[in-house]
Amino acid sequence: MLKFFLIAAALSAVPRATVAQGYDYFVMALTWTPSFCETADPDRNREQCDPSRDLGFVLHGLWPQYEDGWPEYCETSERDPSRSETGAMADIMGSGGLAWYQWKKHGRCSRVSAENYFKASRYAYNSISKPSGLSPEMTTDELERAFIQANDDLNHDSMVVTCRGDLIREVRICLDLKLRPRDCSQDVLRSACSYRGDLELPPIP
Repeated sequence: MLKFFLIAAALSAVPRATVAQGYDYFVMALTWTPSFCETADPDRNREQCDPSRDLGFVLHGLWPQYEDGWPEYCETSERDPSRSETGAMADIMGSGGLAWYQWKKHGRCSRVSAENYFKASRYAYNSISKPSGLSPEMTTDELERAFIQANDDLNHDSMVVTCRGDLIREVRICLDLKLRPRDCSQDVLRSACSYRGDLELPPIP
């Protein structure tokens, strides 16, 4: 609990007048690995898609978000993470390469150090219970309900399920600056899956 308050303080106490122009909340994206690996380049994503790892929902990223839009590829005075720091995130992100990319695209906009950004990312990931016993033929509404049943502080407006083609791809959860669930703004809600055919949630190999 003490670690959480230290992270929350780091995220909320920094000045808002920055190159990133401040931000209002976070979107935490959880990728369903079997769906990702059905369409991913097997050579570039060998680490995450290794079937021996049995990965389900992994952390795609923790993204600073405005009420309308989001910052990307910000300038920062913080040093970039070392290879060991990004590699240490592979257990929840699938690979150190993804952790590095997410720092470049989103973490630099957080206005905190890479160490605190990755601590916050890990805390956010661990704070959400991932439902088990998921059906390969469940709908996006059923997947949302499974997350809500597993997490008392989630509701329909604080998350969206995305898809690519007929594959359920991600669950995106909106979090306030203290990493607690909150309602998503409209641009996040618009990313919800709009596919009208039968959807698939491939099982973990």
